Formats: sequence, structure tokens, C-alpha cells
Amino acid sequence: MRLGFSPFNAEMGYEEAFRLAAELGLDLEVPYDLHEVLPLPDAKTLRATGEALGVGFTLHLPFVEMNPASLIPSVRALAEERLKRALEFGEALGAKVGVLHTGQVPVRHPMVISLARETLEKTLSALLPLPFPVALENLALAEEDLLRGPEELKALLDRFPQYGFCLDVGHALVELGPLGPFLYWEALGDRLIHLHLHDNHARRDDHLPVGTGAVPWERLAPRLRSFPATAALEVGGNIQGVRQSLSRLQALLAS
Repeated sequence: MRLGFSPFNAEMGYEEAFRLAAELGLDLEVPYDLHEVLPLPDAKTLRATGEALGVGFTLHLPFVEMNPASLIPSVRALAEERLKRALEFGEALGAKVGVLHTGQVPVRHPMVISLARETLEKTLSALLPLPFPVALENLALAEEDLLRGPEELKALLDRFPQYGFCLDVGHALVELGPLGPFLYWEALGDRLIHLHLHDNHARRDDHLPVGTGAVPWERLAPRLRSFPATAALEVGGNIQGVRQSLSRLQALLAS
């Protein structure tokens, strides 16, 4: 498993994040949303810095005010445009994988849900062919999140074999309790190409350091040991949160 961390969740600027990543042998998960609103380094500059320091990248595609399943055509079109720009950014960055949220519906009415699924599929089709691997992430944290449970996400991925799966263990815990991460892994393990690792108390998406909440890390450890792809710590707590999470994971993987 090649591990990285999100400087956005850890509340770090790039200079500090690169130093920490180089010291700890980690990659960075770049938050594309911030590049839309702040004067941050461009993809080629980040890539050059990463190559000099031995730091690689994954990319979180835009999710702020983003709805690829919107029923409003102009809103969906804007989501598609932003995602295409983000994919171009990720290609220039040399991203190993990109993570994509699957959208929201205004109400959980059967007709609305059906229409939203159609528009989401239209967006996913419009992004093909993908310039690098992209993983759909499990959400189901709020009433308006479109997809619920492993089976709905699996059905979508069955129709789109070009995409992979990102298991967010914290989201799975909030949605389905302690069995949540395992239910998603069992249903979608053959499509799993990226992990989001953080903790919470099964009530809300707190993004706590690994080992400080209710995620069953000891039971997950055997799966993590054999996972061959990329993962990102999405933890708060600044430098200490990243160090604490890495130390806890290293202890789990060594046991």
C-alpha cells in the first residue's frame, strides 16, 4: 500500500505538507477545489517539486458546490466542465488516481432519484476516456446523497467498468456502523483502487486521526496489509494528526 495524506484535511499549506511528506515517505492527495479558488502552484510546479522530493500524488476531484447528478442541465454541464479541467490538472500532475463524489438529489422521491442516476451516468460517460484511474467514493452521509449502500454503488460500477472504487472507511462507518467498511470491501473489493483512511465515532464525518474513534482498525488490518494500491490519510490535527495516524497504521500493519 502506497500511503499519502490530504494537506486540506490536515490544514497545511504545500510548503509544510511537502516537507512532512518527504520526511515520512508519503504522497500528497491534492484538493483540486482549492486550486479553483486560491492562487496555488500549478500542476507542473507541484509535480516538479514532488519529483525532486520523492513525493507522488493522488487527486481529489472537485466536490464543493459540485453535483454531477444535478437535474438542472446547466448545473450538470458546469460539473462536467469542472471535472474535465480537474482531470487535465491531474494528468499534468502525474496523479496516480483521482477520487470522484457521485452527487446529490434534492429529495428522495423515486422519480427524482431515477432522473438523478441518469444524469450522473451522462456525466460519467462524458469524462471518458479517463486520462488516469478514477475511483468513485462511497458517501451516504446526508439525506441528499444519491447513492446508498454497497449494492447501489456496485450497480453503477458494473455499468461503468472504466471506473474503480474508493473505500472511505469513515463514511462507511457513519452509514452502516462497524460492519460498514467490510460490507463495502466485500461487495466491491475487486474494483477497489484507493482508500481514504480516517476515524470518527459513527455519528458524523469527523476526520479524526486513525485510532481515535470507532473504526475497527484491528479487524481491517489484514486487508490493509495485502492492499496493493494507494491510500490517503484524510485526518485533521495538522502535523501531529498525520504523524499519529501513520504511527498507528504502522503498528497495525506490523502486528
